[in-house]
Amino acid sequence: MIVIVCPGQGSQTPGFLTPWLDSPEARELLERYSVASGVDLITHGTVSDADTIRDTAVAQPLIVAASLLALHALRAAAPGAQIGGIAGHSVGEIAAAAGAGVLEEDVALRFVAARATAMAEAAALVPTGMSAVLGGGDAVVEEAAAAVGLSPANYNGGGQIVVAGEFDGLEALKATPPAGARVIPLQVAGAFHTRYMESARTVLAGIAQDVETRDPQLPLWTNNNGHQITDGAEFLGLLVTQVASPVRWDLCMESFAEAGITGMIELAPAGALTGLARRGLKGVPTVAIKTPADIPAAVALLTSQPEGN
Repeated sequence: MIVIVCPGQGSQTPGFLTPWLDSPEARELLERYSVASGVDLITHGTVSDADTIRDTAVAQPLIVAASLLALHALRAAAPGAQIGGIAGHSVGEIAAAAGAGVLEEDVALRFVAARATAMAEAAALVPTGMSAVLGGGDAVVEEAAAAVGLSPANYNGGGQIVVAGEFDGLEALKATPPAGARVIPLQVAGAFHTRYMESARTVLAGIAQDVETRDPQLPLWTNNNGHQITDGAEFLGLLVTQVASPVRWDLCMESFAEAGITGMIELAPAGALTGLARRGLKGVPTVAIKTPADIPAAVALLTSQPEGN
């Protein structure tokens, strides 16, 4: 079973969409996604600098658009190939929802633009950030984070937890990390998936009332608890609550393993989730689609499965 995964915020880098624009089809898709999201995705994906695309209101639509662009390319290169399931990390869940058919693509781009704006506004209320903690063990990291006023935001598996909160707490944790752990500040503009995003959750709850959904056409897992969700409206509700709740990617990977994963393909802008899989899903082959040049390797993995797997 090959699982497609969609990355979250922080995976974008300056110019990462440039190789994709050699394709007229890709340019046409990005133009459409730009209209839907209200964000100039071509400019931001090719010439904008790191600080510009770090802005939550830019980064989130850019990442979702890139994942959908890569998914289109993969499906076009392997028509009829069976995808075993799909999941996304944080904002990547919106790309996964579109990939599974829960949301129409244009609806997904409008929704992510609203999410990004609401989260950027929430982040502006109090200066906050996030740091990855590598090693130390979950309980030890949770205790150390709580001691300086931080909260777990992402349980990424493979010995990594992302904590979030105000900068004095992040600096204190970096200065005195838990035993056996390293603390790495992340290039994101807010304490996502914590109580600091409650105002964004309220905004999204109102928007979601007018969003139409369909039930997923592929197995689809949630960051809420790693479970497979078969009801589209339920998944939309979880997209709303997740902006202020921890991402349980560790539980998603456990569910992939229980379902019999035999390979993972990460959509653009790829790299982070395949890196986590190397530690949390040891021995599972992975392909990171960063540019169109990676599509053949992804097709080879996707089409290597026996019928019905």
